[in-house]
Amino acid sequence: MGNKIPESVLVVIHTPDARVLLLERADHPGFWQSVTGSKDSVGESLFDTCRREVAEETGLDVDIGRLTDWRVTNRYEIYPHWRHRYPDGVTHNTEHVFGLMLADALPARLSAREHLRYAWLPWREAAERCFSMSNVEAIRQLPSRLGLS
Repeated sequence: MGNKIPESVLVVIHTPDARVLLLERADHPGFWQSVTGSKDSVGESLFDTCRREVAEETGLDVDIGRLTDWRVTNRYEIYPHWRHRYPDGVTHNTEHVFGLMLADALPARLSAREHLRYAWLPWREAAERCFSMSNVEAIRQLPSRLGLS
């Protein structure tokens, strides 16, 4: 069994007009998502996890935008085929949702082992494209968080 920590972040990267950056997974072509990732160590803060994952997955530095904790937590069952990454007996993950607002859509520098391509999409289209329901729900909250609804 692995030693992956069952606590992760979901970072919805977006612009003030609610365009959302999505990434297509390399291990599951056709599956699109926002930036996600688990804590590297028990002592790593959630903000540091966001900083690291955004940099690893997009090449972007969170300091160029505004990173906010949306104070939304999701708990879900880990797919059985991924449980080998976690310690024995771990079946659930806790996901913390954050938003990263950038002034404008920027190009992403992808890690080829993780993602095939990226797209900046209007929030409705982005929500429709995501495979993860927690990601869909986070994107659906975006207009109200931005005062657009």
